[in-house]
Amino acid sequence: MKLNIISIWLLIFCVIPSFVIAQTATVRGIVFDTNQQIIPGVSVQVLHSELGTATDKNGAYLLEIPARQEVTIQFSYIGMQDVRATMTLEPNADYEFHPVLKVDAEQIGTIVLRGNQRQSAEGIMSLTPETVRRIPGANAGVENLLKSLPGVSGNDELSTQYSVRGGNYDENLVYVNEIEVYRPFLIRSGQQEGLSFVNSDMTSQVDFSAGGFQAKYGDKLSSVLDITYRKPVQFAAKADVSLLGGQITAEGIDKSGRWTGIISARYRDNSLFVNAKQTETNYEPRFADIQAYTTYKASNKLELAFLGNISTNRYHYEPKTRQTNFGTLTDPKALLIYYEGNELDKYATYFGAFKATYVPNENYTAKLIASVYHTQEQEHFDILGQYRMGEVNSNIGGEDMGEVEYSEGIGSQLTHARNDLDALIVNIEHKGNFSIKENKWEYGVKYTHEDIRDRMNEFEVIDSAGFSIRPPILPGNTQPYDPYEEPLVPYTSVHARNNVQIDRISAYLQWSRKTYLGNNELWMNAGLRTHNWTVNAEEQNSHTQTVISPRAQIALKPDWEQDMLFRLSGGLYYQPPFYRELRNIEGEVQPDVKAQKAIHIVIGNEYSFDIWDRPFTLHSELYYKDLTDVNPYTLENVRIRYAADNIAKAYAYGVDLRLAGEFIPGTESWVSFGYLKTEENIENRGFIARPTDQRLKFAALFQDYVKAIPNLKMYLNLVYNTGLPGGTPSYADPYVYQTRLRDYTRADIGISYILIDKNNPDSKPNSLGIKDWSIGIEIFNIFDTFNSITNTYVRDVYTKTQYAIPNYLTPRIFNVRTTIEL
Repeated sequence: MKLNIISIWLLIFCVIPSFVIAQTATVRGIVFDTNQQIIPGVSVQVLHSELGTATDKNGAYLLEIPARQEVTIQFSYIGMQDVRATMTLEPNADYEFHPVLKVDAEQIGTIVLRGNQRQSAEGIMSLTPETVRRIPGANAGVENLLKSLPGVSGNDELSTQYSVRGGNYDENLVYVNEIEVYRPFLIRSGQQEGLSFVNSDMTSQVDFSAGGFQAKYGDKLSSVLDITYRKPVQFAAKADVSLLGGQITAEGIDKSGRWTGIISARYRDNSLFVNAKQTETNYEPRFADIQAYTTYKASNKLELAFLGNISTNRYHYEPKTRQTNFGTLTDPKALLIYYEGNELDKYATYFGAFKATYVPNENYTAKLIASVYHTQEQEHFDILGQYRMGEVNSNIGGEDMGEVEYSEGIGSQLTHARNDLDALIVNIEHKGNFSIKENKWEYGVKYTHEDIRDRMNEFEVIDSAGFSIRPPILPGNTQPYDPYEEPLVPYTSVHARNNVQIDRISAYLQWSRKTYLGNNELWMNAGLRTHNWTVNAEEQNSHTQTVISPRAQIALKPDWEQDMLFRLSGGLYYQPPFYRELRNIEGEVQPDVKAQKAIHIVIGNEYSFDIWDRPFTLHSELYYKDLTDVNPYTLENVRIRYAADNIAKAYAYGVDLRLAGEFIPGTESWVSFGYLKTEENIENRGFIARPTDQRLKFAALFQDYVKAIPNLKMYLNLVYNTGLPGGTPSYADPYVYQTRLRDYTRADIGISYILIDKNNPDSKPNSLGIKDWSIGIEIFNIFDTFNSITNTYVRDVYTKTQYAIPNYLTPRIFNVRTTIEL
């Protein structure tokens, strides 16, 4: 009997409290005004009860209300119209509600807006997802918009890769909802690349830092792109269709508010671009992916999330002929190439991540993240190119104008590859943050296992005027005086099989605090990061290394009449080698390659002011990077090949300027300017330009509309970059052979007409449920500029001169696009 009584009391004390706790629901959100500015201090009150709170300095609120009861919440602020919302939520429901307070009328909005004061202090630039989706580009999306920022460069419109302040494409971190994502290994040109992992239609926040970032971010030398996918608050669907492909996105939330989900499928076909290039070809580029993000609110303290992506890229390329005209008006030349063979590349990637967030109280948050990335890549091609190079008939009006009359170079080139790669990357990470009075602490520990299996089998045979050209690194011959009996070998050849496992453990701890220095606001951050890794390569000894990376930031907002913010950040940054950095030109893995090291110093200023009674902000940054233990590389289109040896040192310095604001009332536009100089010293031979030494950058992004027809809108994206170092022919000494590509100039424009505008309160309801509908045209490369990303080197049979013949990118292209939202 005593046991039964004890059991009953245990049941009462354990079950009843949990039952009571479960009878609540959570409402959260951000309050802002009609100018999309957050409103701190808004009263959030449950009518006819004592429940209530107020929005914090970021305009955010969180309120627990009784479940399964009709509750009316009132949002009040002096000088603005009250907003009331009545709701009935299920137990443990977590409902997001984002009201807009107006002076003249009530209105309820569903736009999620975050204040940017914290991002400014941390040196993070925030971009609005709506701008990302609207701006035209050959490969539209987040990366396309990044290339309009100062310090960010990308000279191939078909590629989503970008370099930041003199770094290469492998030096950029990309996170989606705090989960690190990766890109394929074997991509060598932009037209093979396909879709970026980041899906702009699923995005709610885009944060970007170009250097001097915090310890909580990973171990790379250049930048951080931090993407946040949104949590839906209602059902919605969107379709985006154009001549380049299409995308369908759907999202929703269940009745209880506990389940949310968003799913998107994309398809892209780049034939429109490549069929317009100078190479006549049969071309089938097929890129598709499906991506999903779902969350489940298990309780008011525990949330579970899953992010998944399946991507398949199929690239079939069968070139026929090519003619490239180059030279000058007085000495025009042309290269004619006749092709045989084809290329077939396949890339299949699978990515899944699980995330659990536990918030036991308002001062502590713990997260557990596990992810798996698997990629299977194939690069197979056999292409024979037979070429003629010579003088062009420039006789205006002649029947043979433009034809090659006199051949100065005749030869052929056979390229072969059977490259296959299979990589599996597994991550498990715990991170958290807690507050002690005015101090915020963040920590994390992460384990990563990388398993890469790689087979390289590629060669290039060059025949010039009937003679097979041997690699210049081999001994020469004295023909015809002495017979030559050595075997024929390809001009370049790589044969390797690698089986590599890398185990990594990284951890960080950082502190931040916001305080006051007199009447001036002061924000401080300091952190320490460590990274240990072990490389195990087949038939080689394992190698273990450890690095420690201190980083710090300080920002001051003076109590001046002018709205200014000053920022200083920097630290010691390491980039432990990934697999590609361990593999040398011959395809061999070098396990003892050390982490590249860089000291960052960034000085920034933000000045906000009004012009024409409209807001503007001038962003300015000076930066310097001192790099040691540099692993030199060559850059061919987007393919990076490393020396796999820390034999160089380098530096980079420059200035970035961006003026952003309402050049046109109600729209966001900006103008960017950047100056960069980066050089490297390889084996103490002196400093020469690095492959990413792009000295000047100018970009402009404008949004406009016709006043008489406000639904007719225009989006313009302008980019000008000075030429990159154009690389060198195979085996050429870069200290002897230094050339630059021509300047990169590009202008893309999009013109759209909004048939149904979801932001217009006067829009009439549609019987089909369409909330927003626009149609438009896009013109890529308006001025039909001849940009190039690499050179083809052809030998003159008579003078033995090698000509650098540009490989031109896409010409002017027209696209038609329509977008529908439900």
